[in-house]
Amino acid sequence: MCGIVGCILKDKEKPVAPILLECVENLDYRGYDSVGIATFDGSIHVKKDKGKIPEVDEKLNLADMPGNFGIAHVRWPSTGVPSKINAHPQLDQAGTIAVVHNGSLKNYDELKGELIADGFKFKSTTDTEVIPHLIRKYMNEGFDLEHAFRKTIERLDGSYAIAVICEEENNKILATRYQSPLKIGVSDDAYFISSDIPAIIDYTRKIILPAEGEMIILDESGVKVHDENGNEIEKETVLIPWTAQMANKGEHPYFMIKEILEQPDAVEFTLDEMDNIRKIVDDLDNIKNICFVACGTSYHASLSGKYLIQHLAKIKTDVVLASEFKYTADTLDEDTLVIFISQSGETLDSMNALRIAKETSPTLAIVNNIGSSMTEEAKYTIITQAGPEKGVAATKTYIAQLTAIYLFAGLLAKDDDLIEELHKVPNYIREVLEKSEEIEVLSKRYSFAEDLFYLGRGFSYPIALEGALKLKEISLIHAEGYASGELKHGPLALINHRVPVIVILPPGSDYEETMVNLEEVKARKAIILSICAEGDGKAECKSRDVFTINPNVSEMVAPLVYTVPLQLLAYYVTLEKGHDPDKPENLAKVITV
Repeated sequence: MCGIVGCILKDKEKPVAPILLECVENLDYRGYDSVGIATFDGSIHVKKDKGKIPEVDEKLNLADMPGNFGIAHVRWPSTGVPSKINAHPQLDQAGTIAVVHNGSLKNYDELKGELIADGFKFKSTTDTEVIPHLIRKYMNEGFDLEHAFRKTIERLDGSYAIAVICEEENNKILATRYQSPLKIGVSDDAYFISSDIPAIIDYTRKIILPAEGEMIILDESGVKVHDENGNEIEKETVLIPWTAQMANKGEHPYFMIKEILEQPDAVEFTLDEMDNIRKIVDDLDNIKNICFVACGTSYHASLSGKYLIQHLAKIKTDVVLASEFKYTADTLDEDTLVIFISQSGETLDSMNALRIAKETSPTLAIVNNIGSSMTEEAKYTIITQAGPEKGVAATKTYIAQLTAIYLFAGLLAKDDDLIEELHKVPNYIREVLEKSEEIEVLSKRYSFAEDLFYLGRGFSYPIALEGALKLKEISLIHAEGYASGELKHGPLALINHRVPVIVILPPGSDYEETMVNLEEVKARKAIILSICAEGDGKAECKSRDVFTINPNVSEMVAPLVYTVPLQLLAYYVTLEKGHDPDKPENLAKVITV
């Protein structure tokens, strides 16, 4: 959940600290409670503290540090409370080795005890501090930095992306990764390592993708990558299609609204992946079962995929939370396609599940990040074309995931009508966005809520789940999505005149039954907002408020369109409550621990 950056400039007279500061500012969407930078200019200089980057920068002037190379970090704790001492970089006892680390070490207590017994003194309560002490221990035994670093990572049990600088070998940055993302950036003036591409996109689009266990050495002459035996290996440079402009807010006040408005383009660009998806489908003739594996928002996209594939292709389909996957793994076989959905392609629970699944079954990863860990390990890959997404609450990546899933299902079932309807979706979404002011007005009527329910049936059930998740994660209002037929099995007891209920009512076979459920909450005096088709007089009559959508949107493709006003509602309610929609409390964009 943390983010790391390293940079070495070819020009020895140019300070690297302003660049490192800008890079970690571009990583703040990952979630963080503290920030720190270490640079080298004859000795290691460190500035770090608890707090948001602007607050810490105002206090410490992070850009005013000497040296043409260094490392930086934004921290979100897995071990050790947020504090200046626990902020990274973490140092060895003498302050001659600095380390930044994204990940979580399972055996740090054991290592810490061993090091204390050897006379090393600890200042922090982080797991990371064992790393510089171990490197120092092995360098004291006569190993150079690379070999001391290798011996250190051999001792680590857990996940990590680590970058190191050292006074004795003061012209390089070393880095490595295991079950945690790390990219190498190459420009005419500098070399970078970073947890994520948006951090360095302002400086380069040329990326090298190191594999797990490989050792990265950056110096002023270039980049070297060594395998686990220390042998230098050639690595391909990839040109990332994203631009710096795509990763910036531009004229928009928040990334979330920018990314909501970009959804028509995200759908259109992902539809261009149809030929790639057709090749995958053609290679899957003998699949008898499908299992989706995902977390959070991607889990809701997977539920839509389950309903769609079972309805159209008549293939038995399950959906499993990645964190619960081990309880399903024993049922997999070579006839089961396991589909992993992840915005980042780095989610640790999903990665762990993928490593298990690929031992028995064909695997497909649907991700938004080229070169992510999932693309390396899955047999098949679909890259959604949403561009960089920096708002913590997934919006355009969710709609792009759905688009890829719908294309896959339509091609699998040879349903030309669905494929034709998908090409109308971008304009349907544009029509919704043109009426965003209506949602902004409605938000003022619903921001009072302490509890809020979303109801949907069939294809609309995942819409209800996703709408509730968006509201709760950024507005901090308790919200729950329910299959509307489950009302009588508990939730109805909570409905009263103080509780808003949002009902998803696209036209189709489930409309009348959902309307019965609307009547049930209306009888309990609930405040009802219906998301329905234009001209739906019944919904208008029985609801306090309505937001209407093009009546040509069928219930089958409703998840691609009816989700959008719920994203807007969450966004505007969050603004009404005075919260930052891009940086919700206690959440991070990428979960790698």
